[in-house]
Amino acid sequence: MSIYDTLNDMQKEAVLHTEGPLLILAGAGSGKTRVLTHRIAYLIEEKGVNPWNILAITFTNKAAGEMRERVDKLVGFGSESVWVSTFHSTCVRILRRYIDRLGYDTNFTIYDADDQKTLMKDICKYLQIDTKIYKERALLGMISSAKDEMITPEEYELQAEGDFGRKKVAAVYKEYEKQLRANNALDFDDLLLKTVQLLKTQPDVLENYQQRFRYIMVDEYQDTNTVQFEFVHLLAKKYRNLCVVGDDDQSIYKFRGANIKNILSFEEVFEDARVIKLEQNYRSTSMILNAANAVIRNNYGRKDKTLWTANGEGEKILMREFDTAYDEADYIVSDIKSRVNNAEGDYNRFAVLYRTNAQSRMFEEKLVVSNVPYKIIGGVNFYARREIKDLLCYLKTIDNGKDDLAVRRIINVPKRGIGLTTINRVQEYALAHEVSFYEALLGADLIPGIGRGLSKIESFAALIEHFKAEAGQKSISQLLEEIIEVTGYVKELEDEGGEEAEGRIENIEELQNKVIAYEEACEGTPKLSEFLEEVALVADIDSLDESRDYVVLMTLHSAKGLEFPHVYLAGMEDGLFPSYMTIMADSPEDLEEERRLCYVGITRAMEQLTMTYAKRRMVRGETQYNKMSRFLKEVPVELVSTGKKFSFEEKGQAETKQNLSVQAKQNFKAQPFGKMSSYGSARPVQQFAVTKGKGPGYDVGDYVTHVKFGKGLVTAITEGGRDYEVTVEFERFGVKKMFAAFAKLRKVDE
Repeated sequence: MSIYDTLNDMQKEAVLHTEGPLLILAGAGSGKTRVLTHRIAYLIEEKGVNPWNILAITFTNKAAGEMRERVDKLVGFGSESVWVSTFHSTCVRILRRYIDRLGYDTNFTIYDADDQKTLMKDICKYLQIDTKIYKERALLGMISSAKDEMITPEEYELQAEGDFGRKKVAAVYKEYEKQLRANNALDFDDLLLKTVQLLKTQPDVLENYQQRFRYIMVDEYQDTNTVQFEFVHLLAKKYRNLCVVGDDDQSIYKFRGANIKNILSFEEVFEDARVIKLEQNYRSTSMILNAANAVIRNNYGRKDKTLWTANGEGEKILMREFDTAYDEADYIVSDIKSRVNNAEGDYNRFAVLYRTNAQSRMFEEKLVVSNVPYKIIGGVNFYARREIKDLLCYLKTIDNGKDDLAVRRIINVPKRGIGLTTINRVQEYALAHEVSFYEALLGADLIPGIGRGLSKIESFAALIEHFKAEAGQKSISQLLEEIIEVTGYVKELEDEGGEEAEGRIENIEELQNKVIAYEEACEGTPKLSEFLEEVALVADIDSLDESRDYVVLMTLHSAKGLEFPHVYLAGMEDGLFPSYMTIMADSPEDLEEERRLCYVGITRAMEQLTMTYAKRRMVRGETQYNKMSRFLKEVPVELVSTGKKFSFEEKGQAETKQNLSVQAKQNFKAQPFGKMSSYGSARPVQQFAVTKGKGPGYDVGDYVTHVKFGKGLVTAITEGGRDYEVTVEFERFGVKKMFAAFAKLRKVDE
């Protein structure tokens, strides 16, 4: 029997259709990775395509690793020549070879979010930008969006004409790009943008890669942004053998720049495209799929498809209401523990999914108290930890001396007595003479006003030069060991003592393990630049170890692409999920994206799904009363088991509470113009005046939301009369002035 006979009819059709553009609409759990790997095998074994001519692109290292493993098993000899990698990794490989055509050195550094933030702080300081009004994170977000749309600093400046706020951003963007180039560094957005620029400006490079990649496959196509689309489009233009796989119902990364139109209008761009739907689900039960289908059917911006399964009906969806968020967390943790105790499986069968990271705290507390092992996916990335960043910056400095951020981070780590004044003088000299920070250090004797700091700087520069010489002779692991030994980094931590220091030493040991594992897995001679590149491209989701026995806590966004036997969707309340901002937004597209997120959450469950909500929870220090999420109401009642209402209060307390509620209602009827206190007595109606001196509940530089105008940035607050006049720069409606009491602005997170 052929390996292709194990595929269902639609999967087989997708595998056998090899020529021309193809859109595979693959519903959740429909076996899309299986289709892609079998398609690669078919091209090589049956069509005689050279593995060298095949490119498969995914979004995460985890997905790329899984695909690579499956391709190797199916194809065997020659499979290693197939390029299976993420967008970023693919672009890095191209740039390492050709970026000198754009004026960069091929040993460029890749800046992570931390590095970008540090650089942005420096830029704001240099340009005298008020970070209360223009927050660093917001500026980085705007620059990222511009790069996603392939807008250069010069184009951004032209578009900003006449808009004071945007002109400020344009100046920051310009300086940011200048600094990146001076540091011979790229951010993540640059990896794609520079590759597209390279392909557009260097016809021979484009021709080379078009010839190389005659068959291109892209996974998770619904998550692509404009620059990713352009990259794929350029590569596929010559042979047009482009196969994209995706699910428009799982497009949930609009905030990262993902453009759902890429998948919805694929047939418009490629008019001769073939469309194949994969609707048979191999993951979940009928109950779960019917619920998912019913919810997503309420979206208009989608391609019609209905998931079905041969897995059987399964258990009804458990829907539970609680008085408070504490009760909700208590129930979920207790339920997991009792199921494990009743031999329903190990802890790694259970996942708790929520809309915002802040919701994890309560679950963590309950899990710790209950002695249940857990892991949060989406916490502090291993490579973002202080001690790891420090040691990586030593390696970056050795590899690329032009990386000012890396050099400045380690110049006084461990402490060498090089003060901030000395560092600033070096920085000023470097800027004035247009050299890198490290080059300025090498000629420190020429810098005026260095004084006693000179010998310390020369000692540091000599140390780095020593390590650079050693790098050519030693392996990466030996070099790292020498850095730790010579600098005394670990010794300083040992002297410090305590649990924190111990934990940091363990992290350093883990980094050493990582380096050794990298060297062992590396084909040919391991290179320092390639190791640093791999580390820079690691995503947080890649840290999920499915073999370990712990309950997984994560946001719905992080859960995409994963599956668990039992899933708890917590916090299913209007105002939380969907969020208040989404509900109040003018555009229905925002609500549709939230519904797609709900669909993703539901389809993570294989056997059992529990959906919970609380009537009240603390948000930003205030008790918030919420209704059941509208997404819950979209689940057909015949699929649901509600059970009893859960509250962990004593019966007597509950009765008292009920009596108080009845009393309050009676008092309200008796005094219709009074406002009830929690004990039923009348209070005067609250006036729409703001008490002077207390502020309206937000400050200049905060983000707020308005019922009509949506999200905006507070740029000024003026105290006058009985109210505050607030000036807000709204994202869609420009600058508005309004009185705080009548505007009813609500502070929101960035």
